[in-house]
Amino acid sequence: MLLIPLFMALVAISVINVALPAIGESTGASSGGLQWVISGYALAFGVLLVPSGRAGDVIGRRRMLLVGIALFTLGSLMAGLAQDIVVLNIARVVQGLGSGLVNPQAIGLIQQHFRGQERAKAFALMATTVAVATAVGPVIGGLLIQILGNDAGWRWMFFINVPLGLASLLLGLRWVPNDRRRPDQKLDLDPVGTVLLAVAVLVIMLPFMERGAGAAVWALMPVGLALVAAFVLWEKRYKGRGRPPMVDLDIFRAESFRNGILIVTAFFMGMTSIWILIPLYLQMHLHHSAFESSIVGLPSSVGAAVSSQIAGRYVMTLGRRLVIAGFVVAFIAVLGVVLVAGPVESGSLPYWAFAVPLTLIGVSQGMTIAPNQTLTLNAVDPKFGGVAGGVLSLGQRVGTAVGTALIPGVLFTLTEGGTAWPTSFRISMGLIMVLIVVATAFCMYDRKRERAEADA
Repeated sequence: MLLIPLFMALVAISVINVALPAIGESTGASSGGLQWVISGYALAFGVLLVPSGRAGDVIGRRRMLLVGIALFTLGSLMAGLAQDIVVLNIARVVQGLGSGLVNPQAIGLIQQHFRGQERAKAFALMATTVAVATAVGPVIGGLLIQILGNDAGWRWMFFINVPLGLASLLLGLRWVPNDRRRPDQKLDLDPVGTVLLAVAVLVIMLPFMERGAGAAVWALMPVGLALVAAFVLWEKRYKGRGRPPMVDLDIFRAESFRNGILIVTAFFMGMTSIWILIPLYLQMHLHHSAFESSIVGLPSSVGAAVSSQIAGRYVMTLGRRLVIAGFVVAFIAVLGVVLVAGPVESGSLPYWAFAVPLTLIGVSQGMTIAPNQTLTLNAVDPKFGGVAGGVLSLGQRVGTAVGTALIPGVLFTLTEGGTAWPTSFRISMGLIMVLIVVATAFCMYDRKRERAEADA
């Protein structure tokens, strides 16, 4: 049941990329308005991850999960009915808030109700859902637009979430255990800490989302870092007064937890941008359709679905070695994309030859994302499962925001400056390979630490 709302939330991210031209034609929106169809959702999602994880830990995860599903369903209905870009962007913010409530509860419930190998299997199923949702989202969007036309097509991309959301609410009421807070428990959600962290995340992520605001927007970065420092000081003071902080900073004492966040942030910074670079290369340079460029990634979802299930069986035995092996596969896969690009460019290979290295990328994601999540959260007490899951998911969101702004930005800067598309594409892929090496280095450090502890 937990996988249905998670699937909807992830499809809502991936599906929108192929729909932007249709939305622009239907609503007459400017490029800035269209940008916020993506950015508004991403910001609302990222800002709420950690506070909603804490709220689920305190108030009850089932309650927060159901509220999140209801908000996401309402936002989907609003989006489908929107007649202008302003209403659509408001609806996307509502969707993002709903997703931000759902994600940490799903992780927290798995932490709470599963142990050991069973937990690894549950996270493997979650990884399969992520892979499938990411791959099929653009295909669903492309098919709906192709069958129903531009206006009806993008609207039904949102409408299909409504029955799924209602079904999830009914199933959640029936199947998710009720963990409501007892009446005699004092409710303390640390409102100051909540606001400080939410504003800090917003300010840090905004420059990467608002790419058309010019250089001045980057002045927000030191402000965001100062807010993070203020948040840490407040949380220490709050706990020192005997109050429960929103984020108990003791969870960061576990080195495996800290390293896991660094690993996933670096990996997402690189690997998520490849799903933007490939469609850009195929559509803007080789002039293929949105639907053609979307189906190239389908085999990748199959690879991720299969490898994540296998990885779920062996992660508790192999530990970080499994994740390191996944990073090696990812490096080889990105190198394969670079090597395939030349023959595709010359016409020696068809465009769908990209599917071969992209399938390996799917395999690598199955070997890395869920196992890293399992190993990272194993170091945290399950009572902090929601907030720890929110922190880990926030690392993914920040990595994605930075990577999808930085690497495609390099591609556009180079091509607009006169560099040939093939060269610009290879340089961008090279940056992804560097980030994979960085993630591997963090992982190897953590593996070395694990071995030292075991020997001691």
